[in-house]
Amino acid sequence: MADKEDAEPVTGRPRSQRVNSLFSEDELIEDYYDAPPANGGSGWSDNDPGPRPPAPAVSDGSPGTLGTGMEGAAAAPLSPTIKAGWLDKNPPQGSYIYQKRWVKLDADYLRYFDSEKDAYSKRFIPVSSISRIASVGDQKFEVITNNRNFVFRAESDADRNEWMRTLQQIAEERKSKPPERTSMFLTTNGATDLADKSGFLELRGFKHKLFVAVAGDKVFLYKNAEDYRLGIGITYIEMNVGNVKEVDRRGFDLTTPYRIFSFSADSDQEKEEWVEAMQQSIAEALSNSEVAERIWAVESNRFCADCGSPKPDWASINLCVVICKRCAGEHRGLGPSITKVRSLKMDRKVWTEELIELFHQIGNAVANQFWAANVPPSEAIGPASGTWDRRRFLIAKYREGKYRRYHPLFGNQEELNRALCAAVTTSDLAETQALLFCGAAVTCATGDPQCPTPLALAEKSGQRLQMEFLLHNKTSEPPRLEAGCSEEKPYSVPLPSVTHNGFLYKTPSMAKPVGERKGQEEFSRRWCTLQDGVLSYYENDRNAVPNGEIKVEEIVCLVNNPPHTHGIESTFEVYIESERLYLFGLESPDSAREWLKSIAKSFIHPRAEELLALDFERIGRLHYKGGLSLERAKEGWFALAGSALHVCFEDSERQEPLQLRKLQELSIQGDNEVLVLVERRRTLYIQGERKLDFLGWVHAIQKAAGSSGDTLSEQQLTESDVPLLVDRCIDYITQCGLTSEGIYRKSGQNSKTTNLLEMLRRDARSVRLKEGEHQVDDVANTLKRFFRDLGDGLFTARWGQDWLQATVLEDEEAKIGEYRRLLGVLPTVNRATLKALINHLFRVQRFSGENQMNTHNLAIVFGPTLFQTDGKDYKAGRVVEDLISHYVKIFNVNDQEMKKQQDEIMAIMKMREAASSGTQQAGDFICTVYLEEKKTEAEQHVKIPATMTAEELTFEILDRRKIVMKEKDYWSCFEVNEREEAERPLHYSEKVLPILHCLGTESYLVVKKQMSMENMLIYLASRVGDCKHGMMKFREERNLLGLGLSTGFHDRYFILNHSCLRLYKEVRSHKPEKEWPVRNLKVYLGVKKKLRPPTCWGFTVFYENEKHEKQQWYLCCDTQADLREWFATFLHVQNGGSLWPSESSKVRASRSQQDSRLGNISLIPLRGNESEMRNSVAAFATDPLTLLRNV
Repeated sequence: MADKEDAEPVTGRPRSQRVNSLFSEDELIEDYYDAPPANGGSGWSDNDPGPRPPAPAVSDGSPGTLGTGMEGAAAAPLSPTIKAGWLDKNPPQGSYIYQKRWVKLDADYLRYFDSEKDAYSKRFIPVSSISRIASVGDQKFEVITNNRNFVFRAESDADRNEWMRTLQQIAEERKSKPPERTSMFLTTNGATDLADKSGFLELRGFKHKLFVAVAGDKVFLYKNAEDYRLGIGITYIEMNVGNVKEVDRRGFDLTTPYRIFSFSADSDQEKEEWVEAMQQSIAEALSNSEVAERIWAVESNRFCADCGSPKPDWASINLCVVICKRCAGEHRGLGPSITKVRSLKMDRKVWTEELIELFHQIGNAVANQFWAANVPPSEAIGPASGTWDRRRFLIAKYREGKYRRYHPLFGNQEELNRALCAAVTTSDLAETQALLFCGAAVTCATGDPQCPTPLALAEKSGQRLQMEFLLHNKTSEPPRLEAGCSEEKPYSVPLPSVTHNGFLYKTPSMAKPVGERKGQEEFSRRWCTLQDGVLSYYENDRNAVPNGEIKVEEIVCLVNNPPHTHGIESTFEVYIESERLYLFGLESPDSAREWLKSIAKSFIHPRAEELLALDFERIGRLHYKGGLSLERAKEGWFALAGSALHVCFEDSERQEPLQLRKLQELSIQGDNEVLVLVERRRTLYIQGERKLDFLGWVHAIQKAAGSSGDTLSEQQLTESDVPLLVDRCIDYITQCGLTSEGIYRKSGQNSKTTNLLEMLRRDARSVRLKEGEHQVDDVANTLKRFFRDLGDGLFTARWGQDWLQATVLEDEEAKIGEYRRLLGVLPTVNRATLKALINHLFRVQRFSGENQMNTHNLAIVFGPTLFQTDGKDYKAGRVVEDLISHYVKIFNVNDQEMKKQQDEIMAIMKMREAASSGTQQAGDFICTVYLEEKKTEAEQHVKIPATMTAEELTFEILDRRKIVMKEKDYWSCFEVNEREEAERPLHYSEKVLPILHCLGTESYLVVKKQMSMENMLIYLASRVGDCKHGMMKFREERNLLGLGLSTGFHDRYFILNHSCLRLYKEVRSHKPEKEWPVRNLKVYLGVKKKLRPPTCWGFTVFYENEKHEKQQWYLCCDTQADLREWFATFLHVQNGGSLWPSESSKVRASRSQQDSRLGNISLIPLRGNESEMRNSVAAFATDPLTLLRNV
């Protein structure tokens, strides 16, 4: 019998009338939505018997039925429609009034709609909840579920019988299949357990809240929690066409092509959680399930290895287990040294053929025979288990190895290693797994010099899967049950009790880093107390019940933001173990500092208390490996203060500072999992146990390890306190330029100098100067410009004049003594830098016979540069000349040091002579480049060296034609393909030579203005997100035989993101027809006319895969703006977001300016006899401006 629970009587309605509303007719409609305005327009009321206006093509977001949709469109079904048609539905008011409904049945749901054109249903009934189908006469039949019945009437008995037969068959088939994760199935206890997020939300236009559930790649709407429990809902939203946007403090919009759903949560924190859940649902909907389907082909991999949830779409690639999303979150908390978590659907690059095959061979069945061999039923977890139960179980299972099947050799390290070496030469992966996770060392010595490690043995034996397993477990730690350890508290001693209270400004907690500046209006004033190890925040100081709490034992990191980072003057961030971030603030810096110290003192281990005395920017605990023992990660306490990282190691009683600017290497290994810091005497590996706070540490350490200003002390330094920039340049010139004629006298290219100096200033540690890629004169120019632009100068503003005055001393010994005194009062970095530079110039002048740069010439070039006098004071040159001439005495250089320098120079010269004997650089490639158009008078024949970029070629052509680039001129180099009638603007950083080698006879290069660049930059700056989707007209090129491919343009739906371009047959399609990696695409503007493109705004796209197989197709947009937006997005994702060099105009301008301070004017002849050179020097000493006259 039909359900008559709570519907309002409706009278005067004709039989089989169609009525539109959000809810089905068996619900109290007026309790759930606001009445439309008096002037009408929305047509939502069920009480209006008049005709309904046609549904709009796209919703404007105003209140309306969920049934309205795009004309002729419907939401993408979960599975193909099995049967669809018109039926009359019996409402609970009685058996004489029916409402006409469009009913659709698929393998998962029976749904009914107002019309066949609607995108969203009025009601869906899970097929899994249907117990039976019964005939009730007069063409009627009843769908009987566990808790509610639904009566339908067909047009005829035959139609009714067909519906009944189909429904009964699908229901029986469904009962024999395992439940799908996104079907919101009924579990044995009657509840739907698999939602990623569920709860009540307000939906604009309705008085009462709806119960909303996010599950997998869908969002489900229910009338109430009871319906959610029963699994009978209103509609669901496919998230592959959805987009989520925050609109205010508690509101957010879910936008689809059919409708905008405007939701409102109860609190800011709830809103953040809902937005995050829906964004993850979108990511899952857009992900590729090919790998997942292949992994699921093995029966045991279809259920989570830990809790048994169906269709798990995450995996631990080193443990070879497939796990669900909830267990994956807890796996991440164990750290990458225990389990490396990857997505089956999103981390596509990880899934090699070998790894997939490894999951077929091991997978959940074999893995659990080892890891879960002894799990007591009382400790096992299921799909409905809570977070703490999962965490407890997974720590016991994988970190402690509590339930594993112990290998017979357990405890005997030598025998374990020997057995591992034997096992990897066979195909027995289960044996290798058991040995490895019972203590065998993956890098143990094999005793075979040819194959020193198990990995080498596996390779020699041709065991690919053994190699794959060993590679993924190179850094894995074996389980170890440590006495007294507790997963809930990482301390072995009680923490100090700290008490503090007061008002703080607070934002909702976040699950991602704070990317944007928070305005003052986004903070809420809360009364906060720190007491008994708990930081609590209340609505006000009169409330007894807190809004929320943070246990100090869960705090892992505390960050002190710079002043005015956000709308509140002083702010700080608190990170906790469960990957949440809390942002607090105060207007008073002193009060904020007190809170910082109190919170830090409450969670910092007593042995790391001395870190509290630092003016830290960031403080917390991290796992690390270092020293001689790299087998096990240890926990240390870290504090970042300025450019020093202070560390309290586990086995040390005192904190040790690491000078980050003096690091020899700073890099990230793995998938952002390990930060490597290399000092001169040690290497430290910091592990990312938690992603959120670890990424913050990485960015902060990288920033602190870089140059922070323009003075010497703010640069990256070597161990001897010389700026790394200076050291890099000196080393390169010593090796490649000691005999270069006119070294330091000749100027390099200003554009290259500017770029090189910018790179070195940004991060000199990552720059490697290489012969062939960098010219000697460019590097020399970079060094001079660095000293010329140096803040406070090399000799400092305080002591600079004293150095100049020392030159008037006539007594040579007195002068040397004064120089030595002044050297002693210089700051440490200045003193070390001056010694390194003069030592270098001393070497250069030793080769003056070849490079024509004796002491006088070097002094003339470097004097004005080092003293920043622009040649106005001749005494600057005399200081430098004295320092070079008396280098040994002034800098106390002993005989041993001099001999070492001489040996180094001789070794360099011998090496260069050996390398250059009989060799000469091959001629550069010469090609024709056109300016603006292809015609004879626009030809330019240009030498193209291997290192030339498209930007440099553009500048070269403009320089030849004396064209000045204005601020809004976007000159670019284009590759034109005449046969395809298409062209492609080269990215400014692209190397030209490889492109020339690939050009056909019908292609050429032309330099011209890129007219659409400004509009593209404006579009990219204003858009939200990195993806673009929409309809375009698509045509594929015929193959050589002209078989099997389309001959016309067809509408297709495209989604372009940072990694791939996907083609869907239509907007409703769930699975893409084609997918191409973006990095392998070449996109040209234009489509050849003989193809008769439907519009004049088109692309020609070339694709080449790793096997050098080529494809070609054509895309057309409806408008020029669409073309511009698509092309801008292609360029953006292919070039890491950089479309146009930010400093292009400055670089261009600098090429035409002479740099007099770097010696562009010929002061000293570079050739001639000694007499001529001495006469020139004498003239300069008498009147420094003599040689500048008449120029």
